[in-house]
Amino acid sequence: MTGTCLCGGIRIEITGKVGPVVYCHCSRCQKASGTAFAANADVRRKYWTMVAGADLVREFESSPGVMRAFCSRCGSPIYSTRVANPDIVRVRLGLLDADPERRSLAHFWVGNKAPWFAITDDLPQFRLGTDEHADEILDMTRVAMARRTS
Repeated sequence: MTGTCLCGGIRIEITGKVGPVVYCHCSRCQKASGTAFAANADVRRKYWTMVAGADLVREFESSPGVMRAFCSRCGSPIYSTRVANPDIVRVRLGLLDADPERRSLAHFWVGNKAPWFAITDDLPQFRLGTDEHADEILDMTRVAMARRTS
């Protein structure tokens, strides 16, 4: 699977499976994306390759230990990483050129949701983030995987 930023200067390739997709409504994702929420998925770093444009990537520490990367030419959000989990790259799904063949498990940080945005789907909603709801995510992932194999 490949992905590019808006200007095409940054190109990435993902050779493994994309992890669970989540919709994040935290205030940092709102600011970084310029919209109500971000659609993100974790990818193991060993499956992530920066094919072109590494010189265009700029990182910003948006909160302690969390780095957000964007294209310095067009401003597209590319990924985020956490110092505490260096083997994971959290990719911004708008970067991808094709369907990741995953659908969102839930909405997170809805306690910080933009007041002008209404969630109208039936996905589970969690007041806090993925770290605070790790057990529920694991359960939802197991159920989703069981559906895919049946």
